Amino acid sequence: MTSYVPASEMLSERQQSIPLIAAAMAASDLSQLDIALNRGLDAGLTVSEAKEILVQLYAYTGFPRSLNALGVLLKVVEQRKARGIQDAPGREPSRAIPTGDALIAAGKANQTRISGAPVGGPVMDFAPIINQFLQAHLFGDIFERDNLDWQSRELATVGALVASPGAEPQLRSHLVASLRVGLTASQLRQIVPLLEGNAPEAAMRLQEALNQQALQSPRP
Repeated sequence: MTSYVPASEMLSERQQSIPLIAAAMAASDLSQLDIALNRGLDAGLTVSEAKEILVQLYAYTGFPRSLNALGVLLKVVEQRKARGIQDAPGREPSRAIPTGDALIAAGKANQTRISGAPVGGPVMDFAPIINQFLQAHLFGDIFERDNLDWQSRELATVGALVASPGAEPQLRSHLVASLRVGLTASQLRQIVPLLEGNAPEAAMRLQEALNQQALQSPRP
């Protein structure tokens, strides 16, 4: 017997496409990325949002994968345009990104909100520059861009991490972070069957992380 999931607890079609895009990008599976991008655009993902997902994920998967994925998106958009499909372009960020000390402050605030507390620990003490880079660039330069909402950013991050063997600690951390930005445990569990068809190892990795984290909604 299947359990009832309220409509408010269901990922939208647009949201469902995001972890699929991210997982295909992280795995360098460009054929699946093509399929996932088309699915996302069909579901209402704007071109700007799709670009933003692929740009953000360079911080998790590296510049080569990000550049290759952006090349696939460019091809997909051009092919769809040739077929007469007019995808919504979306928008650029609505505000200027701060610089200098203001950027560090904004990034630290964003990092603290997403992490649930100020980030520290032995690794950060051993190499404090890594946290400065995280605050200034990932949580500052990138997360201050408001042309992609934070729920979408976390769905993308989770999708990339489940396709990245060895990143299980970060995956578990971002599952909890997903709750903090408004996703639910039920929505995160819905990603598992989405991945099972073409990324069974990623689906298994996500299920194990969900079991270990024992997520509960509402978020803490």
